[in-house]
Amino acid sequence: MENPEKDRGRHRRRAVVPVGATGRGPGLALRLPIRTSLLLLGLLMTGLAQVPVPASAPRGFWALPENLTVVEGAAAELWCGVSAPGSTVQWAKDGLLLGPDPRIPSFPRYRLQGDPTKGEFHLHIEACDLSDDAGYECQVSRSETGPELVSPRVILSILVPPKVLQLTPEAGSTVTWVAGQEYLVSCVSGDAKPAPDITFLLSGQTISDISANVNEGSQEKLFTTEATARVTPQSSDNGQLLVCEGSSPALDTPIKASITMNVLFPPGPPVIEWPGLDEGHARAGQNLELLCMARGGNPLATLQWLKNGQPVSTAWGTEHTQAVARSMLVMIVRPEDHGARLSCEAYNSVSTDIQERGVTLQVTFPPSAITILGSASQSENKNVTLSCITKSSRPRVLLRWWLGWRQLLSTEETVIDGLHGGYISMSNLTFLARREDNGLTLTCEAFSEAFTKETFKKSLALNVKYPAQKLWIEGPPEGQRLRAGTRVRLVCLAIGGNPDPSLTWYKDSRTVTEPRPPQEPRRVQLGNLEKSGSTFSRELVLISGPSDNQAKFTCKAGQLSASTQLVVQFPPTNVTILANASALRPGDALNLTCVSVSSNPPVNLSWDKEGERLEGVAATPRSAPFKGSAAARSVLLRMSSRDHGHRVTCRAHSTELRETVSAFYRLNVLYPPEFLGEQVLMVTAVEQGEALLPVSVSANPAPEAFNWTFRGYRLSPAGGPRHRILSGGALQLWNVTRADDGLYQLHCQNSEGTAEALVRLDVHYIVCTVDANPILPEMFNWERLVRIQPLGEEEEDQSLDDMEKISKGSTGRLRIHHAKLTQAGAYQCIVDNGVAPPARGLVRLVVRFAPHVEHPSPLTKVAAAGDSTSSATLHCRARGVPNIVFTWTKNGVPLDLQDPRYTEHTYHQSGVHSSLLTIANVSAAQDYALFTCTATNPLGSDHTDIQLVSISRPDPPLGLKVVSMTPYSVGLEWKPGFDGGLPQSFQVRYEALGTPGFLYMNVLPPQATTFTLTGLQPSTRYRVWLLASNALGDSGIADKGSQISVTTPGLDQPSGEPDYQLPTEQPAGPSRLPLLPVLFAVGGLLLLSNASCVGGFLWQRRLKRLAEGISEKTEAGSEEDRVRNEYEESQWTGDRDTRSSMVSTTDVEPYYHSMRDFSPQLLPTLEEVSYPRGVTGLKEENMAFPGHVYDELERLYAPSGAWGPLYDEVPMGSCDLYWPEDRYEDARGIYDQVAGDLDPMEPDALPFELRGQLV
Repeated sequence: MENPEKDRGRHRRRAVVPVGATGRGPGLALRLPIRTSLLLLGLLMTGLAQVPVPASAPRGFWALPENLTVVEGAAAELWCGVSAPGSTVQWAKDGLLLGPDPRIPSFPRYRLQGDPTKGEFHLHIEACDLSDDAGYECQVSRSETGPELVSPRVILSILVPPKVLQLTPEAGSTVTWVAGQEYLVSCVSGDAKPAPDITFLLSGQTISDISANVNEGSQEKLFTTEATARVTPQSSDNGQLLVCEGSSPALDTPIKASITMNVLFPPGPPVIEWPGLDEGHARAGQNLELLCMARGGNPLATLQWLKNGQPVSTAWGTEHTQAVARSMLVMIVRPEDHGARLSCEAYNSVSTDIQERGVTLQVTFPPSAITILGSASQSENKNVTLSCITKSSRPRVLLRWWLGWRQLLSTEETVIDGLHGGYISMSNLTFLARREDNGLTLTCEAFSEAFTKETFKKSLALNVKYPAQKLWIEGPPEGQRLRAGTRVRLVCLAIGGNPDPSLTWYKDSRTVTEPRPPQEPRRVQLGNLEKSGSTFSRELVLISGPSDNQAKFTCKAGQLSASTQLVVQFPPTNVTILANASALRPGDALNLTCVSVSSNPPVNLSWDKEGERLEGVAATPRSAPFKGSAAARSVLLRMSSRDHGHRVTCRAHSTELRETVSAFYRLNVLYPPEFLGEQVLMVTAVEQGEALLPVSVSANPAPEAFNWTFRGYRLSPAGGPRHRILSGGALQLWNVTRADDGLYQLHCQNSEGTAEALVRLDVHYIVCTVDANPILPEMFNWERLVRIQPLGEEEEDQSLDDMEKISKGSTGRLRIHHAKLTQAGAYQCIVDNGVAPPARGLVRLVVRFAPHVEHPSPLTKVAAAGDSTSSATLHCRARGVPNIVFTWTKNGVPLDLQDPRYTEHTYHQSGVHSSLLTIANVSAAQDYALFTCTATNPLGSDHTDIQLVSISRPDPPLGLKVVSMTPYSVGLEWKPGFDGGLPQSFQVRYEALGTPGFLYMNVLPPQATTFTLTGLQPSTRYRVWLLASNALGDSGIADKGSQISVTTPGLDQPSGEPDYQLPTEQPAGPSRLPLLPVLFAVGGLLLLSNASCVGGFLWQRRLKRLAEGISEKTEAGSEEDRVRNEYEESQWTGDRDTRSSMVSTTDVEPYYHSMRDFSPQLLPTLEEVSYPRGVTGLKEENMAFPGHVYDELERLYAPSGAWGPLYDEVPMGSCDLYWPEDRYEDARGIYDQVAGDLDPMEPDALPFELRGQLV
C-alpha cells in the first residue's frame, strides 16, 4: 500500500497546479480573488493532509477544480479529487450532467481522467472549441457515509484568435498615390474572442490617427474589430509598405496585412553639363555635345531640348536604379547659332509646371570665304586693281596682301556689320604689273587672334600679257613642184609670248580646219599646239591637191604672221564630154566636145571609138580653176546601127606627169530591128520531139512584139497546146509532127520600124526507109551496136525486148518507150528481103541525164606544201547532158573566184566535163580545208569532196589481187593509194611460209600498177605485201588491203587465173586418146587463149589511156528517165545539128592526184571522124558522122589502125559489127503526100543512117 501521506502530498500538488494555471489575457484581474481563495484552501488542505487522518475521515473533496482559460484547439483538464468511498462521481456542464461513465459517450472529446480508486475524477477535454466555453461542477452522490457533494462552479474560457485581416485597398496589392494627398485605409479583423486590437504602420511608423469599433461576430461570444486610418503619403514612402496589424491574447504574434505604395511625385530640376569652363561659348563647326540630367520623380522625368523655343531633340533615357533621366543634345555649331538659347525641360505626369534650364550660345566663327574682285590678268607696265572681301566672321579679321613672298600694302581697308552678329572686312589693292612678276601667286590673307591656328587666304596667279618675239614657217622650198597627192608638212614656229600664241593657219585668207566628212579619206591633218621651252609650234599636214596650187598658206600669232606658197602639178580634175544631140538615129551627125577643166601642166586630148583612133579638132579653151590650164577638142561622127552601145573615149594625157584621165560617151542609136548574122535559119527536129526556133535580133529600143506566122496563119502570142513564144521571141514547139515541117515567118517590131525573117523547121522521122523489091512484111530487123567488153566487165544488155518494132511498107520504125540512159548508143537497121546482101543503116540515140561526179572514194585528197610558195590544183570531173556548171565551196562557204589566188578552168568534152581549180600560194592556215565541187545542169546536181592536205607519206595501195599465176610466178595488180603529194614507188615484200626471212623486189617502172613476181617455187604458199613509199617514208604493212596469201600451182597443174583449176579426175567413160597428149593439147590451147585475152586487155587499157583516162560507169539497173522537154536554149551550130549523149561502161579508177607533175591534157576535137575499115573492108567515106553530133559532146581522135571511138561511150574494136558499102537514097520522098512543101534535100546533105534522135 501507498503511504497516505504521499498520496495527500500528490493530491496537494495536483490542487496547487490548477490554482497556479491562471489564465492569460484581460480576464486575469477578474479571477485573482478566486485564485487567492483556492490557494489558501490548498495550503490548508496540504497542511491537513500532512496530519494523519484516521481511516474513518469524513467524506469530501481533496482536490477542487479551478477556472481555466485555454486557446481554441488546445486540451483542457479540470481536476476533481474526492474522498467518498461508495459514491458516484460525475461532472455537470452548465447544469447538464455528463454521467458517471468515464468515457462520457455523449461527448466524444470528453473523458474522465485519473484512478477512481484513489478518488481521481478529472475532466479531460480534447481540442477545445467555443462550445466548450461554459461552467463546470464536480458532483458526488450521497452514500451511506454521507450526503451528496458539489464542487464550486468553475469557468472554462475558450480564447478564439482572429483568422484574417481584411484590408481596403486589398492586401498584397500596389496602390498608386500622389504624394501630399490624403487617403483612407480600413482594416477589419475576423471573428475572435476576445475582440482583437488593430494598429497601422506607415513605412514602419505607427499611425496615430486611427478610429476603431468592436462589433459582434458571426457567433455568440465572438467579436470583430474595424479600424480606419487617414494616410498622407510622401515621396519617401514610394515603394514602402502600409501594414495593418491585429493582436489578441489568443495570438503569440500579431497577424498582419499590407499594401505597397506607388507614390507619384514630380522630378527635380534639370541640370545641363557644359563642356569646358566658359558656359555658352562655342566655335563654329564644333561638334557640341550637351548632357541634361533630372533626378528623382515618379515616373522619372521626360526630357526635351529646345532651341529658341523650338524642340530640337525629344530623345532621352532613364536609369531606374539611380532614379535619373538623361538626354544628350548633339549639334554642329554654325555661325547662325550665335545668340540662340538652348534649354532643357523636365516634367512628368504629376508635375504641376515644367522645370527648365537654359544656356545662350556665344559662337565664334571665321569667314567662310574670301573673294578677290578684279582681274589678275593685265598687260605689262599697267596697273592692276583688286579688292579682297571676306564673308562675315566673329570676331572681325584683318587682311593683308602677298605677291609671291613679297607683302603689298593695301590702299584702303573697311569693316562693316555682317550676318549672325559678325563683321565683313574689305581691302583694296593697286600695283604695277611687270613681266618678271608673271606667274607669281597673288594672295589675300585673313587673320585674327581668335584663329591663331588657322590661316584663311585666297590666291590668284598673276598673268602678265606680252607678245611673241619671233614667228616663221618651215616647209618645202618655195617654187618646188609638188605632185598632186604628195604629203606636204608645214610647221609654224613662234618664240615667247603670254598667253601662248594660238598659231592659226590660213589658206588664202580662210582659216584652215580639219574636215572629217564620213567615208572620205582625211586630206588635211591639223596638229595641236606643241610647246618646248619657250618655243611653240603647230603642224599642218596635207595631201596636196589641185586647190593647193599657187595657194598662200599663212600662219598668224597675234599681230605676227608668216606665209609660204605651194606649186602643185595635177592631172585634169575633170574630163567632160559634151554632145550636141541625145536622140540619135542611123545617118545622124554627132558632134562631141571633150573638155579638160583644169590641169597643171597642160594636157593633150585624143579621141577613139572602141579602140579605133579618131581625128579631132582643137577647140578654144576656157578659163581654168586652181590656176591651171584648160583644154578642149571636138570630133564629128556619122551614126549607124552598129554604133549603138559603143563607147567613144576621150583621153587627156599629161606627158610630164605620165598620167592619163579618160571619159567616155556611150552612143545610144535608135534603130529598127535587125536580124544578126548568127540568126539560125534552119532548125532540125525529130517527130514527136520538141523544137526551138531561136531569135537573134538587135534593136533599140527592144522589140515590142514578136509575131510568128506559119502557112499564112498567125500563131497566138499567148501560146497554144503545142507552142509558146518565149520572152526573147524564140518559138518553142513540142510533140512535133511532120506536118510542122516548113517555113516560119517572124515579124519583129519596135518604135523605130519592123523586120522579118524566115526560119525553116526540118522535122526528122525516126524511121528506116528502104528502096527494095520485093517489099516483105518482116524484112526489117534492129540491132544494138556494142563494144567488146574488157576482161572482168559484165556484158552489155543487147536485148531489144522492151522496144517496139513497127514496119509498114518500105518504112520500119523502132519505138523506144521511156528511154533510159542504158539504152543510149548506136543502133543498126538491117533490111533483108531475100536479095543478098542485106542493107544496113546506123542511127544514134542520145539520152539526157543529171550530172554524176566521179568520186571513187568517200574523200579525195590532194597534197601541197603549205609554205605560201606552192600551188595546188583540184580536179573535179563529172558526166552529164546537157552541159554542166561547176561551183566550189571551202568548208561549206562559197569560194570567191574573184580572189586572184583562185583560178578555175572548165573543159567540156562530149559528156565528160572537168573543172580545174588552181590555188596559188597555198597557206596551211587558210587552205588546208575541205573543198566541195558541185556539178549542176537543168536535170539535177551532184558533188564530191576534196581534202587539201599537207605533203606526207603515201597511203597503202588498194585492192591488191592476183591476176595470173604459174608454178614459178604470180601476176599482181593493185590500185595506187594517195601518194602524199610526192612521187611514189612500190615494193613487193613476200615470204614462203615455213621459211624464215623476207624477200623484197622493187616495182619498175615506179608508177606501174601491175607486176609479175618471179622466182617462186611450185606448190608453195606465199604471203605477199605491197608497200608504197615516197621521199617522206613508206605506207607501212598494217593495211589488210595491201597483203594477200597465195599458193603456187604444182607442175601437173596448168597456169592461169588463181582461182582456175583443172579437174583432177578423168571423166567417166572410155577414152581412145592417151591422157598425156590430151593434157598437153588442152594446156597449149589455154595458153594461147590467155595470151590473146591478156593482149586484148592491155590493148584496151592503151586505148583508155590515150583517151586521157576518161572513164565511164555503167548505170545498169537505174530507174527509167522520162523524156524531158525543158532544154530550151540549145546552141545551134548548123543545119546538120544532132544531139547525143554518152553511157559509161568501164570501172572508175582511183581518183588521187599529185600536184607535182600534174598537167591536164585536153582532148582534141574533130569536125568529123571517120570509122576505120571493118573486117569486110568498108569504105571510110561512107561511114562519116556529122561534125557536131551534139554541141556539148566533143569526140576524140582515134589511133590509126584501130577502130576510133566515134563517141567515147561506144568504143568499137576489131570485132565490132560493120555496115555494108551500099549507099541509101534519101527516102523522105515517101512522106511527100503529108508534107509536100518540103524542099528536096541534096543527095549528100545528111544520110538517114547518120541522123541522131534526142530524147
